[in-house]
Amino acid sequence: MSDSINDLTELVLAFREERDWRQFHNPKDMALSLVLESAELLELMQWRNGAELDMHLMANKDRLKEELADVLGWILLLASDQQIDLAEAFRKKIELNKKKYPIEKSKGSARKYDEL
Repeated sequence: MSDSINDLTELVLAFREERDWRQFHNPKDMALSLVLESAELLELMQWRNGAELDMHLMANKDRLKEELADVLGWILLLASDQQIDLAEAFRKKIELNKKKYPIEKSKGSARKYDEL
């Protein structure tokens, strides 16, 4: 079984098609679902920091995997429906970020590009 973006997209599209859920998946509601799933990911980490957070995530790794998978599923569906090649979009975004965050200015810094 391949884990490429295209293969994972086909998997989630088949899941949706088998359940006839496409009718409910407009861009706004899919983006809303993406945010809600992201909030569930954040909830897993809320009020914890440092070593406590690390230990909590280790102890709840299955839930962490599930929440990340939910987020990925919505990203794959939304990109597919909007005919966006995620691999290409990601590569282009990394190139833009390289220009915004040149190594000589940003290495070891958490500052935003306009503060460098």
